[in-house]
Amino acid sequence: MSYNDGGFGRSNRGYGRDRGYGGNRRFDDGPKPVETGKEYDVSITEISRKGDGIARVEGFVIFVKNGKAGQNAKIKITQVGGRFASGEIVESSSQPAAESAAE
Repeated sequence: MSYNDGGFGRSNRGYGRDRGYGGNRRFDDGPKPVETGKEYDVSITEISRKGDGIARVEGFVIFVKNGKAGQNAKIKITQVGGRFASGEIVESSSQPAAESAAE
């Protein structure tokens, strides 16, 4: 078996860039669901490795500076890239339960 007959290496089978596996939408080439400077109401669902909150708008990932998991907030988009956007909190409508109990 050679490397070029489809048994090894690249082929059109399996998981590749164009397959869209996992149901993830690809935003690299198309229009993004958010725009720089606009505000969106989001729910921060998790925390990134760097400590920023992660929210999604139509499946598009937004890293929210100082965001906390479980927080609902109005954010302003500061930067939009090919695969994700960055934003900052303009107004927090609720804080995570553990934090609000401590205050």
